[in-house]
Amino acid sequence: MNWRQHAACARMDPDLFFPVGSSGPGALQRERAKAVCRTCPVIQECLDWALRAGETSGVWGGTCENERRELARRAERTRRYADR
Repeated sequence: MNWRQHAACARMDPDLFFPVGSSGPGALQRERAKAVCRTCPVIQECLDWALRAGETSGVWGGTCENERRELARRAERTRRYADR
């Protein structure tokens, strides 16, 4: 199954998910994009893909760039701890 076909954003303007800036209008746009993600049946698949792909811009799986960076850091710490 191609999860993208079932994504809540599949028929939306992709620009919504790539806000310019992190404050003011950009912050409002990011929150509107995340609201779409919260209704999405494939939110986890989208987030997993973004983390594997190292996606550094936009809203994916209900997360912004900073949130994905933090998730990746946590996963790396967990892997390092498990390897001890």
